[in-house]
Amino acid sequence: MTVTLDQLNAADASAFTALLDGVYEHSPWIAEQTWSQRPFQTLAHLKHALAQTVRQAPQQAQLDLIRAHPELAGKAAVAGQLTAESTHEQTKAGLTHCSAEEFAQLQQLNADYNARFGWPFILAVRGPRGTGLSRQEIIQTFARRLHNHPDFERAECLRNIHRIAEIRLHDKFGHHSPQGQQVWDWAQAWAQHSDIPHTEDDVNLTVTYLTPAHQACAAQLQSWMRDGGFDEVRLDAVGNVVGVYQGATPSAPRLLTGSHYDTVRNGGRYDGRLGILVPMACVQALHRAGRRLPFAIEVVGFAEEEGQRYSATFLGSSALVGDFNPDWLSQLDSDGISMLEAMKAAKLPATMAAIQAEKRNPAAYLGFVEVHIEQGPVLDALDMPLGVVTSINGSTRYAIDLIGMASHAGTTPMMQRQDAAAAAAELILYVEQRARHDQNSPHGPSVGTVGILNVPQGSINVIPGRCHLTLDLRAPVDAQRDALTRDVLAQLDVICRQRGVRHESRLLLTAAAAPCAEPWQARWTQAVQATGLPPFTLPSGAGHDAMKLHQIMSQGMLFVRGGNAGISHNPLETITCDDAQLCVDAFANLLEQLAGQPGVGTPSP
Repeated sequence: MTVTLDQLNAADASAFTALLDGVYEHSPWIAEQTWSQRPFQTLAHLKHALAQTVRQAPQQAQLDLIRAHPELAGKAAVAGQLTAESTHEQTKAGLTHCSAEEFAQLQQLNADYNARFGWPFILAVRGPRGTGLSRQEIIQTFARRLHNHPDFERAECLRNIHRIAEIRLHDKFGHHSPQGQQVWDWAQAWAQHSDIPHTEDDVNLTVTYLTPAHQACAAQLQSWMRDGGFDEVRLDAVGNVVGVYQGATPSAPRLLTGSHYDTVRNGGRYDGRLGILVPMACVQALHRAGRRLPFAIEVVGFAEEEGQRYSATFLGSSALVGDFNPDWLSQLDSDGISMLEAMKAAKLPATMAAIQAEKRNPAAYLGFVEVHIEQGPVLDALDMPLGVVTSINGSTRYAIDLIGMASHAGTTPMMQRQDAAAAAAELILYVEQRARHDQNSPHGPSVGTVGILNVPQGSINVIPGRCHLTLDLRAPVDAQRDALTRDVLAQLDVICRQRGVRHESRLLLTAAAAPCAEPWQARWTQAVQATGLPPFTLPSGAGHDAMKLHQIMSQGMLFVRGGNAGISHNPLETITCDDAQLCVDAFANLLEQLAGQPGVGTPSP
């Protein structure tokens, strides 16, 4: 029998717990403690409340919940002693049809995992799509997580338990996420195009500017847009794919949205691409309903954001704001092919006149909004599917050379050394300490990273006379970023003076912070609340196309949590189709807010 929210909201504590029996394995206390939070507005509201009950529980109760779950293809499964829910899940993933070799692997992994952590390995084997992971995916995940820190792994088990509970709730409620599944399937299909051929074991997703795979992605996107009901679909002068769904009148202003479809090398399926597919799903729904809004929707698949083939970044969005540098056209890739030559090969106009013609008139737009995977662990750690972005961090980047004196590692006393690597180590620790100082800043935390560190011509028995490193400092507002930068550079001077080392520092980049406009933050907040979720705000530590559009119009962003602790720029990057559905729902609500806003026919400042 299908359960409804009305039934749950009307139920007493005992009936409520009975209706949710089996959602959390052998743990009725979770439903019992969540009952008092009725009424639940949506299924997402209920799921979040259940997850928060577990988050607030003592650690021992959390461990008991983990231990209530059976091993994968373990003794209980062999003996037929699993709950009906666990039996269904393990069967769906094919664990009841393991080969002798696979079964032996799983038994060994179960033994090794229990020996290391003291609880069973938990994995939502029905996966992010709900249709089941392959046995190979399960075994690979099992082996990978065996090396996690115990505290991290305990949290990862709980996150997987919440995903299991989510799928079980959907089964009880007869709930489906059709648009989320469509977004997920689009992303999966898009990932078939890659500069690096996929192997049987790995999807090496790499799509760099104007390669054959990149052009195939652009062609696929144009086809999807046409099929989805866009009135105008075109490839612009820099390779952006532009789709327009017209408003109720020809003179209607436009809402600009989108993100990038290029990837880093061996990247993930959702970085950038989610921000194209989610609004595309909303346009498809409007088209099927035969509905026009009082504004047009312009979705742009930006051709380049990552700076992987050429050293320039944000090529696609730079063209829209009139900030495309003519010098970029002469840049060479690793094969000696200039950007101009690549454009010509892709049958683009390859002229600055054509590129400059792509500049948008901000007076014709309501603003720019971008949906993006978070690319970080914050939302996943908090069991929050959606987050409203407050600002995109400003950043500074430096290349630093520390010059000391190379000398014999055995004969030079410790107090007489000019060790460039030791100076670098001290600086790295200071960067970490100083960035943490801003953890509770009202604007959001700062971050600092030394991403490259090397000792040129180093030797095991020579004190490093030279050390090269890079410095990446970011903060949500420019003043906070500048203070962080000043302090780090001042400490660099102190370290070098104390150690008899000198430094040569070169500024590589300064990018201004892009605070999200308060009206857009308010709209996204309302859209998140409409799904039944509490609003949560956070800054973006990564750069986005919204940073460029910020130069000419107001902008706002919505983050979606990533699985696997929010990892991104990595093949392990993932989202669930159900989180994708929540994102589509939030975007659709944003459109409805704008449609009902008085005077929306006139672009906002």
